[in-house]
Amino acid sequence: MTTLAIRSLKQKRTQLGQEAQAIMEEATKASRSMTAEENEKFDRIMGERDAIDETIERAERLVDDTRDDIDDLPEDQRGTGDAQLKAFRTYLLNGRAALSEQQVRALNMGSDPEGGFLMAPQQFVQQLLKNMDDMVAIRRLATVQQLTSAESLGVPTLDTDLNDADWTSEVATGSQDDALRFGKRELRPNPLAKRVKVSRTLLRRAALDPESIVRARMEYKFAVSEEKAFMTGDGNKKPLGLFTASNDGIPTSRDVATGSATGITADGLIDAKYTLKSQYWSRARWLFHRDAIRIVRKLKDANDQYVWQAGLAADRPDVILEVPYEVNEFVPNTFTNGNYVGMIGDFSYYWIADSLAMDIQRLVELYAETNQVGFIGRLETDGMPTLAEPFVRLKAAVS
Repeated sequence: MTTLAIRSLKQKRTQLGQEAQAIMEEATKASRSMTAEENEKFDRIMGERDAIDETIERAERLVDDTRDDIDDLPEDQRGTGDAQLKAFRTYLLNGRAALSEQQVRALNMGSDPEGGFLMAPQQFVQQLLKNMDDMVAIRRLATVQQLTSAESLGVPTLDTDLNDADWTSEVATGSQDDALRFGKRELRPNPLAKRVKVSRTLLRRAALDPESIVRARMEYKFAVSEEKAFMTGDGNKKPLGLFTASNDGIPTSRDVATGSATGITADGLIDAKYTLKSQYWSRARWLFHRDAIRIVRKLKDANDQYVWQAGLAADRPDVILEVPYEVNEFVPNTFTNGNYVGMIGDFSYYWIADSLAMDIQRLVELYAETNQVGFIGRLETDGMPTLAEPFVRLKAAVS
């Protein structure tokens, strides 16, 4: 899809937003809720608009994927990287037996006594991670650190802050304060493995390079598993999720009631926003499942104004109480008393640590009957909130 076509889709998206906004404003001017007919029309328009949003996102990602990322590598890595990529391509197409001894050394990962796996080139891993950033919300918003040699990443935290400064005289220094305490939270990349199957015919005849085909098949599989963990992981040999109450991440003291035991209220959203300090608002995002957005789009505040507002320009996102939002399929969406149903926060305070060491194992005989080749990819990653204050979770409950 061309840039012109993407621009046309954005204009259509804006037009639909204006139509939805007009329906809401008509009901507001009449000091009433939307009728059943208006609700049906509103939902239909927003469904079409959501579908266009998904198309735009996929199209923009496809445009990005066609760019050459090798130019972004440091000068001292380009020659070696090209040689590694050529060897890796040969391995994907024809297996280890087709590699020269020099190529095996270029792709060897420490010890490989059975010859079952080889190390993927760095540019392959970087492109895989980049595409995963585009595909899922948290990776795109989080702070991502890439580890090349260290086994873990220590994140310094301020566990106890100093008291406020004292008003004093010119020659005095104020009272002594020994409350300052620093801590450290450790991110240790944990292994994650995924298997994909690719047609032998596709590998031989496709216009795309074989590494592009394998990478594309792995992107979604890795991204889904990671995103689930970034949302609800328990931190035990996997990331610590945003919706997991923990003193090592976001404690229950950062929870705010939605105002309803079975849904969300406008007052609950207002309470959540203003629980978050104003210095975080400029980078804040709401995070909801689409089922929650369906509820929020029809909520009004005490002044009979809708809390959801459509972005009426191509480069303006939709907002809830002036804050943009992200829709994610892995946000909890069971609207029962005591369950988490969304949050607001500055997600740059969610840190992800990736290891650039990734190995690929090629399975030849296992899928021979179906004329396929299997590939098992293994990478390592970890993630956790590094500070609780920038996050506020919404819990289905009455205030």
